[in-house]
Amino acid sequence: MASIDQEWDYPEPFTIQHTALAEEIDGYGHINNSVYLQWLDRCVWEHCEFVGLPFDLCRSLGKGFAAVRHEIDYIAASYEGDEVLISNWVTLNDNKLRAERHFQIIRAEDSKTLLRADSKYVCTDLNSGRPCRMPEEFKTGFAVLDSVAKEL
Repeated sequence: MASIDQEWDYPEPFTIQHTALAEEIDGYGHINNSVYLQWLDRCVWEHCEFVGLPFDLCRSLGKGFAAVRHEIDYIAASYEGDEVLISNWVTLNDNKLRAERHFQIIRAEDSKTLLRADSKYVCTDLNSGRPCRMPEEFKTGFAVLDSVAKEL
């Protein structure tokens, strides 16, 4: 997890770093919009690892979070070689079924926010695919930080 001082939307972000790659560039010469969603997804999975909820544990619990909605605001373009900081915060966890995350991507060189996004998730039984109550591990691992709750 990177700990670089930036202008984040909320305190205490979980942050990963990435250098934009040539294969992520589209025909217009900048990062393709679909790539940003892949970056957000990577940030989520690394956050899951960080809080002790890796793939293997979720599979053993038979539970996971399924994305039901993504809202993405593309603010500025990113280009090959840009060092980007991808951050997320859990902004809602009802401790039953639903959770939400807020994301922000900042270009490290100039501290420019490139993207903001909000995603909604539902706890799902991995065997049936149906919504289900979240296990205790999800309640604690994906808790909303007090510092974030104060900002909401």
